[in-house]
Amino acid sequence: MIENIITLFMLILLQAVLGFDNLLYISLESKRAPKEKQRYVRKLGIALAVILRIVMLFFVVKLVAVFQEPWLKFNTSFFTGEFTFESLITLFGGVFIIYTAVKEIWHMMALDMHEEQSDNSKSSVGKVIFLIVMMNLVFSFDSILSAMALANHTDENGVVVYNMWLMSIAIIVSGALMIWLADKVSDFLQKNRMYEVLGLFILLIVGVMLLTEGGHKAEMTLFGNHITAMNKTTFYFVILVLVLVDLVQSKYQKNLSKKNS
Repeated sequence: MIENIITLFMLILLQAVLGFDNLLYISLESKRAPKEKQRYVRKLGIALAVILRIVMLFFVVKLVAVFQEPWLKFNTSFFTGEFTFESLITLFGGVFIIYTAVKEIWHMMALDMHEEQSDNSKSSVGKVIFLIVMMNLVFSFDSILSAMALANHTDENGVVVYNMWLMSIAIIVSGALMIWLADKVSDFLQKNRMYEVLGLFILLIVGVMLLTEGGHKAEMTLFGNHITAMNKTTFYFVILVLVLVDLVQSKYQKNLSKKNS
């Protein structure tokens, strides 16, 4: 019993740590919906994603071998790779997130601010919910595979058995926390618009991290160089540097404004 409680706590903590980038994406993407629907979009999108994540958990456990087998293979003079389903999904997620971040940054540079857009120019509620659910599933691959590594044991016949109840509870609890935190993060970004730029650049780094991770899983090489995945330590260090630079720059600008006034 105690062992199950400890495992559950570790699973929830794991889901929370791995869910940071997902949470940021949800908070930024929900702003594309009409303002009065944004909170509804976040809650429904995450709720649907949690349900689908549990379904995918059972699916992955049953067909774990399928996800390990290569679906596509390339072997040329400058490019090689063996792409599994997992690596393809990860690569797709990285490309899509980089596209989203770059597009939003470009809009900001063009002064195409979200508040100035009419409801007609915003994305439909259904489209935003669909994107939140799909990207949540992309982000969930790592958390599901990590959870499977924690919540398993070998029975007397030498067969690996996964504790589905513990993993399902951890996914539900982390989903509830994500719904609560998504509103907090979104409200913070709404009140502090200068940090939205920081959030988009963090999202851009998330996309790069997914690309390197997908390339590593596919054992990709470019011109004889192996693609190495960006580890979480490097990812959080880069985020810390971005946050510190933003804080120092904001403080410096305030000091300049006081000096010139």
